[in-house]
Amino acid sequence: MDVSDILAAHEAKQKAVLVEKDIPLEVDSGFLTVTDLNTIDAESYEADLEEHLISTARDGVQTLIASLFSLPTTSSPDGPLAQLPPPTTQLPRAKPLPKPKPPTKWEQFAKAKGIQNKRRDKKVWDEEKQEWVNRWGWKGANKDKEVQWLTEVPANADVDYDPAKAARDERKARVVKNEKQHRANLARAEASSSSSDRKRDIDRTLAVTRTSTASLGKFDRKLEGEKPLKGVKRKFEPTEISASQEKSQNLAILSKLGKGPMTKKSEKSSQSSGGEVLNVRKAIRTVSKGKGSAALARGGSTKGKKGKR
Repeated sequence: MDVSDILAAHEAKQKAVLVEKDIPLEVDSGFLTVTDLNTIDAESYEADLEEHLISTARDGVQTLIASLFSLPTTSSPDGPLAQLPPPTTQLPRAKPLPKPKPPTKWEQFAKAKGIQNKRRDKKVWDEEKQEWVNRWGWKGANKDKEVQWLTEVPANADVDYDPAKAARDERKARVVKNEKQHRANLARAEASSSSSDRKRDIDRTLAVTRTSTASLGKFDRKLEGEKPLKGVKRKFEPTEISASQEKSQNLAILSKLGKGPMTKKSEKSSQSSGGEVLNVRKAIRTVSKGKGSAALARGGSTKGKKGKR
């Protein structure tokens, strides 16, 4: 019996599911991603781009599916489900790292005195019950210590003195004290975190006030540790200038005023009158907007009546 054809077909199927590349593909089953670090074949890329992309994507998907079939599975109503391992690819954080919390008052004291905090276990062994119980909380080991069958009553105690009530009041006072210390630690942490922002705002405000004077704060009183400001000193024109300079300045202002739109007729009239550039219509329109168009219209109507007479 010749089985060479069957073996050849089986070998062809095995080749179809194998991906052989110079650099093995990096598979991250946790993120269901495949990274291909091989260089792009320029010939196949330029010959047929679509075929090249399909072949590259096929190799990546085939490698990912092969890695998924090698993972342990669990049964479910929808069929076997693969248990994905933890991801190995390091992704960048979406937000910056949180700032470290400032130490509390007790932590500062412990650091100064060299006290090391030893973390105790949450469970302790109870000899009477012969089981592990919580150190604190409901049915904790500390509850049994508070139960006393004999309590010493102070000599100056009242007639209605209740030891149980006194113990409860003392416990509530400790809770209130702890909450007060917790709020004080939060306020201290908030003040220390906002001190840098407050200092930055003060420096910015101080810089603005320094530049508000003509001397840029040169003659102002300096604070301790304040750095001198660097800037360009403002320059002012002299109060007394020559007639030629004053004339040139006024002509420059008039030239800027006359840069508005002019009609051909007004442009010809200005050139024939000696080259003075002045847009009369624009000037009238500006005056009418400022002093009121109703007064000008009333004046124009009286002129028209006089012309008719």
